Amino acid sequence: MALDKTLPEGFAYLDVIDPSIQFSLRYYSHDNFIGKPIEGYLAERVIMTENAAKALCKAQALFKKDGYSIVVYDSYRPQTAVDHFSRWSQDATDQTMKALFYPRIDKADVFELGYISKKSGHSRGSTVDLSLIHESVNLKKITPTSRILNGSVEILFLDDGTLDMGSSFDLLDETSHYQNNLINEEHFNRRTYLKEVMETCGFKPYAKEWWHFTLKDEPFPDTYFDFPVR
Repeated sequence: MALDKTLPEGFAYLDVIDPSIQFSLRYYSHDNFIGKPIEGYLAERVIMTENAAKALCKAQALFKKDGYSIVVYDSYRPQTAVDHFSRWSQDATDQTMKALFYPRIDKADVFELGYISKKSGHSRGSTVDLSLIHESVNLKKITPTSRILNGSVEILFLDDGTLDMGSSFDLLDETSHYQNNLINEEHFNRRTYLKEVMETCGFKPYAKEWWHFTLKDEPFPDTYFDFPVR
C-alpha cells in the first residue's frame, strides 16, 4: 500500500511500516465507551509518527519471537475526537455504554480520574493503545462475559480474541490500572511482559491504563494535531 502524501511530514500509516501488526480501530466503530464512531475517524487505518511506528515494529519483532502479535486499538487521535469525548462526558443523560466501559464510575469524573484528557498525548502522534494476540488466533467479534474479581467486584469482560489481561481495553476502572488488587497473578504477569517489551523498544507506560504507551523521545512533544484519520 503506497504512502499517502497527504499526511503531515513525520507521520506514516502503520500498515506501510509493518503490515504484520493487527489492528481493531475501536473509535472507528461502535465498540467504544460512547457507542458510536468518533468524530475525526473517517477510515480504519492506524496513523503514527514515523518514529513511533518504527519503534513499534521493533516491539512486534520481539513479541513474534514468543508467538504473539500486537493488536492496535488506537494511536494518532485528532483533537476533534478528543473534543467529542469531552462533550460526551458532559451529557449525563447518555449512559448507553456504562455497563461495558464505566460500570463503577460517574462519567462526569472521567477527566478527574485520569482516563480521558482534554488534550491527549494521542494527538501528538506517538502514543499507542494496544494488546497482544497469539499469532495463530484471529480477532473476533466482541463477546461480553460476566466476571467477578477478587470475590466481590463484577465487571463485563469484552473478549475479542486477544490475551486476557484482566480487564478489557478502555474499561474505565481501577481494574485497568497496571497494578491493582483485583487482577490475578497471571494477568499481572502478562501486563508486565507487555510493559517490559514496550519499554525495551523506547516506550513509556501509563499507570492507569495497561494498554497505553508513549514513545519516550516523541518528535512532536508540544504539538496537538487535528487532521482526520482517513
